[in-house]
Amino acid sequence: MKLIPLILSNFKRHKLRTILTILSIIVAFILFAYLSAIRNAFRAGITVAGADRLITRNRVTLIQPLPKAYESQIEQIPGVSIVTKASWFGGIYQDKPQAFPQIAVDPDEFLQVYPEFILTADEKKAWDATKTGCIVGKKVAEKYGFKVGDKIPIKATFNTPKSGGSLWTFDVVGIYHGAKPETDETTMYFRHDYLEENRLRGEGLTGWYYLKIADPKKAEEIVRRVDERFANSPYETKTETEKAFMRGFAEQAGNIGAIVVFILTAVFFTILVVAANTMAQAVRERIGELGVLKAIGFTDGQMLGLILAESLLIALIGGAVGLALGASFVKKGDPTGGGLPAFLLPTTDFLMGVAFVILLGIITGLWPALQAMRLNAVDALRRE
Repeated sequence: MKLIPLILSNFKRHKLRTILTILSIIVAFILFAYLSAIRNAFRAGITVAGADRLITRNRVTLIQPLPKAYESQIEQIPGVSIVTKASWFGGIYQDKPQAFPQIAVDPDEFLQVYPEFILTADEKKAWDATKTGCIVGKKVAEKYGFKVGDKIPIKATFNTPKSGGSLWTFDVVGIYHGAKPETDETTMYFRHDYLEENRLRGEGLTGWYYLKIADPKKAEEIVRRVDERFANSPYETKTETEKAFMRGFAEQAGNIGAIVVFILTAVFFTILVVAANTMAQAVRERIGELGVLKAIGFTDGQMLGLILAESLLIALIGGAVGLALGASFVKKGDPTGGGLPAFLLPTTDFLMGVAFVILLGIITGLWPALQAMRLNAVDALRRE
């Protein structure tokens, strides 16, 4: 306990230097929280991807369609439990092309494949009973104020309605939420039959297929069989696990994980140098005082603990404040306005941040602490 007054008194010696060091650590950990949330947003689809789900799309590109007739053929492949089609709508809401994604699906089969999209029993019944019905994610509903019973006008970009013009109207029959924090709650899903019956072009075609398989261990075999079934046809397919599909989709924007790691490494190296220099300078300025402490009976262990405690306290104050502020900023939501569906700081990353705080305190204080421990009292007093 007698070390505490010594530690606090040293902080008062150069208040500005101490404050600036702590502020730099705070900024570093705010940045850590934000970058971790961004990385998680790009990896969210990967982390929640089901091991028992596959996606079959056109071999050339995702925007090229597939025949609806493929659905019954895929169902015949051993190991496939459920097949359901989906199509990208790509409409515009309130003159905002990127407002939120709209995807046409078959409700019953889609919810069987994706049980993590939670709806009430009444909402499921309403979706089955309403041809123009749609469900929207909780985050979309909160952002645009949607509630059950509302009508959503969407302007078509390529799915021209038979009625003429470009406007489609959807009725909100449910608001889904995710079973996990990483589940995407930023999408609108509507009925595929409504799209098929009312679009001017695209009869007999769909965008891609979601497959649910009985045994994830046989995923590679099923992938091969599906693609072999349609090889050399006008619409060849590419089938892959949902995780592989989501990873490939995320990497279209570059290797976000590697970019984030590079930035964090640069930031922490800089802070490491700043904090280490602060501690080294603090020890150099106190050579005489440390010599006196040794002369009056302070042990090598106490000297080591004194300097390490100072370094750890600086890191803990800056790190704790930085992580707390970073987490609170992240909780305010996606700063891009919808471009990052699962913008949150995972518990694992938060705990990693705590570990970094402790590691920062130990590394920056270790060498000055060893110098203080090895200090000879006579030499220190003579230098003073």
